[in-house]
Amino acid sequence: SSHTRKSCSSSPIEPSTGFSKLHLIPRQRFLRDAQEMLLLVLFALLLLFCNLDVWYFLRGALVFFEAWFQPTIGDILAEQSFDGMVLPHDLDYLGHMNNSRYLRECDFARFHHYMRNGLFMASRKLGAKLVVGASTIRYRRSLAFKEVFEIRTKVLGWDEKAFYLEQRFVSKKDSFVSAVMLCRQNVVGTSPETIIEYICKKKIECPEFPEELKHWISFISASSQALRAESGLEHKNK
Repeated sequence: SSHTRKSCSSSPIEPSTGFSKLHLIPRQRFLRDAQEMLLLVLFALLLLFCNLDVWYFLRGALVFFEAWFQPTIGDILAEQSFDGMVLPHDLDYLGHMNNSRYLRECDFARFHHYMRNGLFMASRKLGAKLVVGASTIRYRRSLAFKEVFEIRTKVLGWDEKAFYLEQRFVSKKDSFVSAVMLCRQNVVGTSPETIIEYICKKKIECPEFPEELKHWISFISASSQALRAESGLEHKNK
């Protein structure tokens, strides 16, 4: 019996290697699946960034939710401000804000404006659309990297087919107007007066157009007539 106890006590207990391997397999499989999933996500993001302007849609969503949770502005003619800053992806080769970025920022500022004063929701409920029919921008001073600015947007007036807006880029360092844009926002599916009556529950008299807006509308009309004449549409309509 002593020999038996000695042999029993002297024999080492070997670890169960089979159990350890079985224990490691699920973990290794999880890590492998996680790596594959990460690669798929990165590949999908690469495809999105190559084929879509992802930052534009993300920025649009942020503007929507920001305006949604802000208080509404009942005055259709009230001026609103929209803050911005020149970021690295806004720059051109000279280190200034790219000219096309001004128009892009104006898009976001107008959408924010329409959300706050009710024009966007009213047009949706009336089955109408607001589309840009014309725009002209005048650059006065470039915006530099990291420069903070605000876009001041206001409705100047309207006619039977469109709203007319002015948007100013105002530098916050010295209040200089770096750029100013005039925009014609065509209303498709209804009229501007119908939208305003829907929001205000009464008729609102259109303010008198500023002198520069009158000249700009004349320019648009003359350009449209010239292009129609070139394509023969003027003769066909007669």
